[in-house]
Amino acid sequence: MATVTYVRTIKFVAEILEDPELLQAIVSNDDNLSYGSIISVYTGDDESVTALTDDGLDELEQMLKDARRTSQEWNDFLDSFVDDELLVARIKAKSPR
Repeated sequence: MATVTYVRTIKFVAEILEDPELLQAIVSNDDNLSYGSIISVYTGDDESVTALTDDGLDELEQMLKDARRTSQEWNDFLDSFVDDELLVARIKAKSPR
């Protein structure tokens, strides 16, 4: 594995890929991406931001691409990976049918 020399914050990744709340919900479970792909960057005593390595970004992009093959797969993905029912409802309402 190559040495990690930089990471991208979830906020920045959201500008590229998807809704920031959805991405945060996905990466909040470390099991959703490979070990080491999700990085916590501490910015203060009790403050941190989540960031992704290149591998994490690639995995997340592929995960979202696979989930969006059909509307049923997308709905199943949201129901499986996001615990926040209001967020799921908001994302489903924005999704094309």
